[in-house]
Amino acid sequence: MSRKALIALPVYNEERHVLEVLSEVKKYAEAILVVDDGSSDNTAELLNQFPGIIVISHPENRGYGAALKSAFDFSIAHQDEYDVLVTIDCDGQHEPALLPDLVRQMRDRLKNDPLDILSGSRYLQKDSSSSIPPEDRRQINMAVTQRINTQLGFELTDAFCGLKAYRIESLSKFNVTDLGYAMPLQLWVQAAAQAMKVVEFAVPLVYLEEERSFGGSLDDAIKRKAYYDEVLDREMQASGLTCCATECCNDRTDSYNE
Repeated sequence: MSRKALIALPVYNEERHVLEVLSEVKKYAEAILVVDDGSSDNTAELLNQFPGIIVISHPENRGYGAALKSAFDFSIAHQDEYDVLVTIDCDGQHEPALLPDLVRQMRDRLKNDPLDILSGSRYLQKDSSSSIPPEDRRQINMAVTQRINTQLGFELTDAFCGLKAYRIESLSKFNVTDLGYAMPLQLWVQAAAQAMKVVEFAVPLVYLEEERSFGGSLDDAIKRKAYYDEVLDREMQASGLTCCATECCNDRTDSYNE
C-alpha cells in the first residue's frame, strides 16, 4: 500500500479561522493532523466537527515549536504510513489549494534526488496581489535570512514561512529543543550541519492579522531580533558550525511568522 502525505496544522486559539481553513484543507489532503497547543478558546470543540482527522492535544500552551515537534514525532512514529509531512499554519495566510502541487513536487523530486525540505517562500516571486508585510517583520526576515545564507551556505529568500514539505525519513535527524517561534531557525542550522538538500517554492504573500502577538517581550521587534540571533548563535555552537563572515556576526541591529 502506498504511503500518504500527512498535512499537519499547529493551532492555538484559532477559533476565528479553524473551520474555514480545515474545510479547505480537507478538500486537498490525503491525511490531516492537528496539534492543538493548549487552546483556551473554542478551538477544541470546533475540531470535533471534522471526523477523520487526527488530533494531538497539549494540556497547556507550549509554543509554536512544540506543536511542530509533536507533528514531527507523530510522523516519525508512523513513517510506514506517510512519506511526506506538510506543515501549514491555521491563520488563513496559506492557501490549501497549493497542497496537491506541493506534495506532487516533493514526490517527483524524491524519485530523482534525496530532497529533504521543500520550503515555501513569500518573497521568491511577488505580484500585484501580494500583501504589504509589517515593516518590522519584513526587516527581521530579511536580516535573519541573509545571516542564514551567509553563515550556513543556503540560498533562501524566506527563513520563516510555515508552509513546508519534509521527507519523513529526514525528520529523525532533527533535535528540536526550542519550543517557541525560533524553532525554524534551529532547523536551518541542523539542516546545514546534516548537509540536507533544501529547495524553495513560491507561495503568495498574505497577511491577514498584522497585529498578531508573538507573546510577551517578543512583540518588541528589537528584542525579537536579538532572541533570533541568540538561538542561531547557540545552535551553531551546538552543531559545531562557525561563522564564515565576521562582519555578518557583528551586524546585530534591528535592521511566528515573520
